[in-house]
Amino acid sequence: IMAMILVEHTDSHGLNLLRVLKMLLIHDLVEIHAGDTWAYDASSTQNQEQRERDSAHKLFSLLPGDQRDELNALWREFEDRKTPEARFAASLDALQPLTNHLLSGSPEDGHPLPACADVVNRKSHIASSSKSLWGYAQEIIEESARRGLYR
Repeated sequence: IMAMILVEHTDSHGLNLLRVLKMLLIHDLVEIHAGDTWAYDASSTQNQEQRERDSAHKLFSLLPGDQRDELNALWREFEDRKTPEARFAASLDALQPLTNHLLSGSPEDGHPLPACADVVNRKSHIASSSKSLWGYAQEIIEESARRGLYR
């Protein structure tokens, strides 16, 4: 839904929205199957890439060859972030947890608080697809820091 609503904010004109939607769905399916990882936990992110590769291989191998190849190519495209569609999809994937955390996060949620600078650094790729969404992300990060959600 974010992709459909926010596509007007991309810096790339003529974006293939259906391709963006497919990438987001496939990426989330692989993440769900692999087990999502809290981004600021260094120990759990160490094997994240391998878990996601294994998950993608297992899920896609259940499909006929043409579908397997298409979904694998879309998943790789998302991960590589080389196309405008992949950069926009990855930007939305980065923006969504920022918004969720601002709306429902708590300084006492059990996770160590990440440094504000680490959050900015990790999310700065949003600017590669949309300067306006990156500005919005920075506002969310600043407000989250004011609420004590980041150090």
